[in-house]
Amino acid sequence: MWYIIFAVLTIASLYGLWLLFKKAGKQGWEAIVPFYREYVMAQLTARPTWWVVLLLVPIVNIFIFYGLYLDFLKCFGKRRFWETAVAVLLPFIYLPLWGRDSNVRYLGPSNTEEFRKKYPYKKSVAREWADAIIFATVAASLIRGFLIEAYMIPTGSMERSLLIGDFLFVSKLNYGPRVPMTPLAFPFAHHTMPVTGGKAYSELVQLPYKRLPGFQEIKRNDVVVFNFPAGDTVVLEHQDQTYADMVRYMGKEAVHNQFTVVTRPIDKRENYIKRCVGLPGDVIAMEGAKLMVNGQPGFTPPEMQMDYYVYTDQSGLNPERMKDLRLEYYPTNQPDIFRVFMTADEAEVVKAWGNVKSVEMGTLDKSQLLGDTYPHDNHYRWNFDNFGPITIPAKGWTVSLDSLSVPMYARAIRDYEGNTLEKRGDGYYINGQKSATYTFKQNYYWMVGDNRHNSLDSRAWGFVPEDHIVGKALFTWMSYDENGSFLSKIRWNRIFKGIN
Repeated sequence: MWYIIFAVLTIASLYGLWLLFKKAGKQGWEAIVPFYREYVMAQLTARPTWWVVLLLVPIVNIFIFYGLYLDFLKCFGKRRFWETAVAVLLPFIYLPLWGRDSNVRYLGPSNTEEFRKKYPYKKSVAREWADAIIFATVAASLIRGFLIEAYMIPTGSMERSLLIGDFLFVSKLNYGPRVPMTPLAFPFAHHTMPVTGGKAYSELVQLPYKRLPGFQEIKRNDVVVFNFPAGDTVVLEHQDQTYADMVRYMGKEAVHNQFTVVTRPIDKRENYIKRCVGLPGDVIAMEGAKLMVNGQPGFTPPEMQMDYYVYTDQSGLNPERMKDLRLEYYPTNQPDIFRVFMTADEAEVVKAWGNVKSVEMGTLDKSQLLGDTYPHDNHYRWNFDNFGPITIPAKGWTVSLDSLSVPMYARAIRDYEGNTLEKRGDGYYINGQKSATYTFKQNYYWMVGDNRHNSLDSRAWGFVPEDHIVGKALFTWMSYDENGSFLSKIRWNRIFKGIN
C-alpha cells in the first residue's frame, strides 16, 4: 500500500514539473530524467551548468538540488514564503496546480540582474539563500529520516555483492520509518560533528522506540542496514572501530587499558550492512561453512566470497595481476602460500594460472576454536564455520532459563530489553524476581556478510534487535573504485544496480 502511495505522489510531482517545463519552452520528458533535468534547470535559471557535477557529492547534492529547484520556481514568480514551503513539502499538490494554472507563466531566468529589475522583490539575496538552505535542510532531514538515505560501503564484508566504494540508497519506508530516538542532532551528521569532531547529538531528549507502518516485513535474505547491536565503540586516533572487533584481536583487558570506550544511543551507533539470513523463530546453524536454516540449506549469494589458500611455485602471486582483478590477498608464514578472498568463479580462474599448484577453501574444522564466536561461552565450542543450532528469539516467544540458554540470550534480556538479570544460588532473577522463563518483547534477526570469512557479523555478536533496524538497501547510485585510474575510477556497470 505504501509503495502505491509513494509512487502516486512521485508521479504527481513529476507531472507538475512536466507541465512547468513545457511552459518554459522545454520538452516535458526533460523533467523526469535525473541529472539532465537539473542541467536544464540550470539553463533556465541562468545558474552555472557545472553545478550538475556537484549532484554526485553527498550532502552538497541536497543543497544544489533544492537551490536549482527553488530558483526554477522563481522563474514563474513563486518566491513568497508559503510558496517555497509548499513547493518543498507538498510538491505533488502544488506543482500540478501551478502547471495547469494559465496565470502561471515562465518569466525568464531568475538569476539575472535583468529579471530582478523587471520583477523586483524585497527579499535580499542573502535572505533568499537563507530560506533555500533552511528549507533544504528541513526537507532533506525529513527525507533522510523517514523516506530514503544514502550510504557508502566502507569495508569488504559484503564483497562481491557490494563493493568498497559503492554508494547506496537505503529505504526507510520498506520496513517502516523509525521515529528518531535522539531527535536533537546536527543536520546530516550521524554521531560525530564534521571537521571539528565531537558529539553531533544531544541526549537531553530521548524518545522510546516507535516504528511507523512500512511496506513489508523483513524477508529472509534481504540486505539490511542496522545499528551495530553490541553498542560500544573504541575511539582510536579519531577512527571508530567496533568494540567487538577490537576485543576479538586484542582481548578485552587490552582494549580497556589502552583506548577510550564510549557508548552511544541506539540510533547513533555505527551503521552496519549485512544480509538477513535468519528471521524471528528460525533455527540457524553453520555446518562446514554451509548455512543451514530450519534444517535446510540456506541462501548462497551468487557472488559470495570465501577465503582460499593458494599454493604457488616460488614465483608467488603477481601483485599487479591481483590488483587488476581486485583480489584481496595476504601472505602466510610460508612464501609459496597465500590467503586470498574471492568468489568460487574467481577461484577457478586463479587455479588455472601456470604458477598455481592448487587452491583450497579455508574452511575451519570443528576442532579449531578461536574464541570469537557467539555466545563466547565454554558450553558452546563453536567457530564461524561450525555452530548451532541457535533459535532466534521472536516477540512473544518464551525461553526456559538455565545454564545453556542464559549465555545465549542474556544480552537480549539485559541489554536490548532493559532488564536486570542475576544468577543466584537458587536460580535466575529478572528485575529482582525469581524467574524460570523469559518472554521476549521484540523480534530479533541473524545478520551475516556475503564475504563469509572476512565479516564481523552475528556469528561474533549474536542477534540484531528489531529496534536497531534502519532500512532496506535498494540500489547503488554510484560506485567509486579507488584503485582505478581516470574514468575507470567510476564503476559504470554498478550505477543504478539493484541489490539482491
